[in-house]
Amino acid sequence: TQVLRKSLQRGLVLSTGSFLVYEAHKLIFGFAEVHASFKVEEVIEQADYLYGSGETEKLYRLLVQHKTSEDADLLWRLARASRDLAQLSSTSAEEKKQLTYDSLEYAKKALEKNESNSAAHKWYGICLSDVGDYEGIKTKIGNAIVIKEHFQRAIELNPKDATTIHLIGIWCYSFAEMPWYQRKIAATLFATPPTSTFQEALRYFHMAEEADPNFYSKNLLFLGKTYLKLNNKKMALLWLSKAKEYPAQTEEDKQVQKEALELLNSI
Repeated sequence: TQVLRKSLQRGLVLSTGSFLVYEAHKLIFGFAEVHASFKVEEVIEQADYLYGSGETEKLYRLLVQHKTSEDADLLWRLARASRDLAQLSSTSAEEKKQLTYDSLEYAKKALEKNESNSAAHKWYGICLSDVGDYEGIKTKIGNAIVIKEHFQRAIELNPKDATTIHLIGIWCYSFAEMPWYQRKIAATLFATPPTSTFQEALRYFHMAEEADPNFYSKNLLFLGKTYLKLNNKKMALLWLSKAKEYPAQTEEDKQVQKEALELLNSI
């Protein structure tokens, strides 16, 4: 009302007709634009709260209503929420597959809307890797270079994102332990097949931990697993113990605890 009162006061110096047309247009369209902008921010704020609370299903239901959004930040969050829902043990195999493909589409759309969005690159890489699980090892290996490029671009845009640094570590670890038959497939797909080492993977896992200490149970687990691969049992025990003791907030955290305990018992 105060805004309207000031507008009316200014309008007294204008002719009544031109003022009413001008102010009505400004109020209707100006407030509509502010409201639309505010609504996206409000949805993102709600989404981040639900994500932090581990409310995967509620988060997905909130965001999927906005799947036609033009906002990259909203779309990559929908990609993440779709993937997280697919990961739940309560999700059927058919739903899991659909959600996996949906998540890739949302991430792709986020990138189309804003190529400079670090999180969009990260989630596109993650979702492209997930789709490879359904399309066979040849496709998965074939996508490997594209996936790494998106992770590297994400780090260029946001150098302190520990999760993306961790993901490059996972990429390196996967290629370091790749069995011989998969290496043969890689050799048919690339003139110079992608390769890596456990030492390189370890470097990225430590970089992730330095960027954000204790940020992710899986990074702790993979530090332990990588040290095991390098036959350093003392350091493996240290990091696996940290992974086992990490407070479980998600199903993934519980799986990490279980795997860490099994590995500790095997040492």
